[in-house]
Amino acid sequence: MENVKKYNVIFMEVFSVGEEVLNDEFKQGNVENWNSIHQLNLVSYIEESFDVMLDTEDILGLTSYSKGKEILVSKYNINF
Repeated sequence: MENVKKYNVIFMEVFSVGEEVLNDEFKQGNVENWNSIHQLNLVSYIEESFDVMLDTEDILGLTSYSKGKEILVSKYNINF
């Protein structure tokens, strides 16, 4: 499975949304059910799916769909 599809599936599963809502506006302040539980699930799924271990700074910085991709590209060499 290509990385962008894998990444989208994670967000769709964690937040119970369709792929059509995943864009730059999908972020912590705009998603009603983005809470600490969903944040932990998101981190866990990303780490497992991409075989990475996010550091604390990255976990705290993972506040949007686009920011997550940016972190994975810049720090973990995951290409989208």
